[in-house]
Amino acid sequence: MSRKNRVSVVIPFYNCPYVHLAVESVLAQSYPDIELIVVDDGSTLHMEKLEPYRSRITYIRKVNGGTASALNMGIQASSGAYFAWLSADDLFHPGKISRQMEAIRSSRVSFNHTAYYYINEQGERFSEIARMPSGSRAALIRTMMSGCPVNGSSVLLDMRIFSSVGLFNEALLYTQDYDMWLRILPHFEWSYIDQPLLDYRIHGGMGSVLFSEGQKQEIALVQARHRETLAQVLRKEERK
Repeated sequence: MSRKNRVSVVIPFYNCPYVHLAVESVLAQSYPDIELIVVDDGSTLHMEKLEPYRSRITYIRKVNGGTASALNMGIQASSGAYFAWLSADDLFHPGKISRQMEAIRSSRVSFNHTAYYYINEQGERFSEIARMPSGSRAALIRTMMSGCPVNGSSVLLDMRIFSSVGLFNEALLYTQDYDMWLRILPHFEWSYIDQPLLDYRIHGGMGSVLFSEGQKQEIALVQARHRETLAQVLRKEERK
């Protein structure tokens, strides 16, 4: 198959007991050309859960450096023309990648994200559909300036975006995704699928639960860093 159609899915893995379920959800995708890269960020637990899949994935082990460093290593090892990220505790729906590739090709944009469900530790859905607020590009910019409703595991993007804006910021422990989306937003149009194609797991061991105060501080830092650039883009959009 041609590299121009390949999607590289990167799973950053650190001591996550759900990683095998994440891997299975990628291997079950209906899209025919997927490369799955699992980056083990210095785990000491649950590595054995990957053994049954080692012949079907690219496994990279590194010293612990955080999610952004694992994502970057996976991106650098990728052969695909498109990138998707799946957290080790989340699940793709079987048609996710196919549906997103259709959306990217039909809209001719480089960045797509989707709605999603929340699931609990047992994998049971307990929420209504988590959706992005609808509206214009100006409305999107205003929304992103105040918070991040874009779930990182819902995103699929053209790898060439990284050549333009750079890789994930490894200095950020909790908000590397929010920072990346704010770097992309001024330069690239987005498309959105208002259909849940991801299950996002909420559990006691997730970083946003364990380190909520540090996450809040980083959110404020990221927002301040990008505020003026986004304000300029917003003013241009509002004049159209």
